Amino acid sequence: MPPRRLVSLVLLGFASGLPLFLTGSTLKAWMTDEGLSLATIGLFSFVTLPYSLKVFWAPFLDRFALPGLGRRRGWMLATQGAMALALVLLARTQPHLDLLRVVILALAVAVASATFDIAVDAWRAEALDQKHLGLGNSIHIAAYRVAMLVSGGLALILAQAFGWRTTYLGMALLTVLGMAGTWLASNTDDVAKAPRTLREAIAGPLKDLLQRKGIGYLLAFAVCYKLGDWLAESMTIPFLLRGMGFTKMQIGTVQKTTAMVAIILGGLLGGWMLTRMSLRKALWICGFLQAGSILGFWVISLLGPRLPLLVAANSLENLAYGMGGSAFAALLMGSCNRSYTGTQYALFSALMALPRTLFAGGTGFLADRVGWTLYFPLCAAAAIPGLLLLLLYDRWGLPEEAQS
Repeated sequence: MPPRRLVSLVLLGFASGLPLFLTGSTLKAWMTDEGLSLATIGLFSFVTLPYSLKVFWAPFLDRFALPGLGRRRGWMLATQGAMALALVLLARTQPHLDLLRVVILALAVAVASATFDIAVDAWRAEALDQKHLGLGNSIHIAAYRVAMLVSGGLALILAQAFGWRTTYLGMALLTVLGMAGTWLASNTDDVAKAPRTLREAIAGPLKDLLQRKGIGYLLAFAVCYKLGDWLAESMTIPFLLRGMGFTKMQIGTVQKTTAMVAIILGGLLGGWMLTRMSLRKALWICGFLQAGSILGFWVISLLGPRLPLLVAANSLENLAYGMGGSAFAALLMGSCNRSYTGTQYALFSALMALPRTLFAGGTGFLADRVGWTLYFPLCAAAAIPGLLLLLLYDRWGLPEEAQS
């Protein structure tokens, strides 16, 4: 793989992963510091709804191009600029005085980020040949996860040391630096031609999916496989901060050190598993590990705020997340028709993000009602539907290459 393309993949993967926690758990940590109720904090999960709705405007990006850099790169640069601007404005807010403004700006970040994901996923599918597609996806995912740790763990450390305003301004600067990945990326307009009409861009991908036998099982699996993970992640930071009394410095340091090692190791281990066993078997193993890792926080709720338990629970969760993410991404990318990868992958990834938004919105109410010692076992139980769908794997109607 040419060095320039390798650098592009790293920078674009980082740029893609950076905003997720800034509108998710890190934003909830900020709102926790502001003294908002658990119910209100839980409702902030709806801010990430654009990640689930992006499939509705994905055909627009397939059909139309912004002038200057080509169809994919033009949208990538424009959405990165929009993300940076919204983060700067968000940093200048005072949540306790104008909560509505915080919500609007966080939504703006999420919309721009989701749109950037559409463009960069499509670019990756077009810029990489079949030989390098697996390696390219692994590089992208690894950089994506490192960015999540930067906007998660490192952001908490910066917030405790310098405050939330400086933290979000720093994240905006990193978003601007990520634009270098777009400049270095190759133009793929000659590789994949735009649909002739918007109607074709919308109907073609959907028609291809709906004609597949068993597609309903695959779409349901895309929704359910990480349901337990998303429900647990939605309330993990408020649990550790308010429920257990850990400091932002403690949480951030753990996420920046052992969690980073664990998530990268998990991604590599997940990739190695896919070379040694079937995708179906890898999904089984990773699914059980994801559900089991949630119970680490249940143990903390029983035994109290002990730092070694935090390190162990956080490391196990990130290891399982890395492994499961590699297997899940391989399934979704392999399930796409290469003629419609942009819109179809947007559909799959939107369905994957659906539980994080729709279901996670009520997690604050649930945690308030049942308490922490019951909340995390319920999250682990939410992983069961996805595992049950794996029993019907042979009926999903997957392309042959995705079944191996």
